[in-house]
This record gives sequence, structure tokens and C-alpha cells, in this order.
Amino acid sequence: MSEDGRDRFGIPKEMRAIAEAGFEQARDGFEKFLAGAQQTAETIEGRGAAVRAGAKDIGVKAISYAEKNVQASLDYAQALLHAGDLTEVMRLHSEYVKAQMRALAEQASEMGQIASRAAMDAARPKS
Repeated sequence: MSEDGRDRFGIPKEMRAIAEAGFEQARDGFEKFLAGAQQTAETIEGRGAAVRAGAKDIGVKAISYAEKNVQASLDYAQALLHAGDLTEVMRLHSEYVKAQMRALAEQASEMGQIASRAAMDAARPKS
């Protein structure tokens, strides 16, 4: 940090704090989503053999989402390293947060659909 509160890229500490807060919000949101998905998978697994396939689908999807989201975070961090100025950092941050919020919403919707299908399969009477 320089004497005027800027880092080596000339980014004011307040702007860096905003960027870090946004990143933390995205991370917290995903962690809550993943915890909920894992809890759902555990609950469904306890319902018997009819639901195990659904629980497996949930687990596979959760892992897939985690991989995609971690990759997006790594790509974002790399892009930040190459940012030339504060304007570019803010643009990258805005794009990243929007993309992650959109991805998390889509992932939550898909996960809900999978969980609903699994619950309906479990409730279906055996023939």
C-alpha cells in the first residue's frame, strides 16, 4: 500500500474492499447452496433404494457445479492479475458477480428440479 491508500495497481483500498466483499458474498452464497444440496442428498439417501438414484444425481450435479464455480473463480482471479487499471478491475468484478449470480440461480433451479423428481420417485407407490 502506498501512502495514499492505493495498492501496487493504484486501486484505492475502499474499491478493493468492495471487490473483496462481492467475492465473499458469491463464495458464501455458493457454500450455502452446496451445504443445502449436500443436506438434501443426505436426507434423500435415507429414504431408501428408490431415491438413491436421485441422491446420486444431486451429488454428481453438486460436484459438477463446484468444479464450474471454482474454475470461474480461478479465471476471475487470473483476469484480475492482468487488469491494467481500476476501471478494468471494476468491469471484471461486475461481470464476474453477475455471471456467478446467474449461474447460482440456474444451479439452484436445476438442483430443485432434481430433488423434486427424486421426492416424487420416492413417493410413487411400488408396483
